[in-house]
Amino acid sequence: MAIVKEPDRVLRKKAAEVALADIKSSRIQKLLAAMRETLSETQDGVGLAAPQAGESLRIFIVSEEAEEIDRAEKAGWQRRKRKTPEKKEQEPYEKRAWKYYVFINPVVKKVSRKMLEDAEGCLSVPQKYGIVMRHEKITVEAYNECAKKIIRGSSRFFARVMQHELDHLEGTLFIDKVKQFIEAEKPGKN
Repeated sequence: MAIVKEPDRVLRKKAAEVALADIKSSRIQKLLAAMRETLSETQDGVGLAAPQAGESLRIFIVSEEAEEIDRAEKAGWQRRKRKTPEKKEQEPYEKRAWKYYVFINPVVKKVSRKMLEDAEGCLSVPQKYGIVMRHEKITVEAYNECAKKIIRGSSRFFARVMQHELDHLEGTLFIDKVKQFIEAEKPGKN
């Protein structure tokens, strides 16, 4: 499916909740499958919200690649790809087929007081990047694709991705929160 781009109005609407009984429906399951496939085909995306797929529903997915990025950053890798002495780009982890975490009707349960600023981009706002302030940690309660209630706590980059996707469900884009736009080669993965 094509990713909806700004200024499409669906990106500015508050998304509707999904009825619990509808989560296992073929419509929602097909949407989730299409979202996974679409995200897997993007070069830089690690999260995708249903409004970006043209559906104003309170659903988003996050690739497990976000966890790999957190692990790599803990080990000292900077998201702006390190280069070897031969000037070749070097990834801090091996690319593979990622699994995706599904969040349906997410509710924020807790956020940290500590805030971090970092670069972000968005698949719906191509070629724009900026510095955005986000909570370092977040805990979200939601339903997964099997209609099972889940609670997911995260920190650093994964928490940033979750907050970015939660904003999509409220009709907010990262460009609304940018402290400063930056010229860079794809500094963030959101």
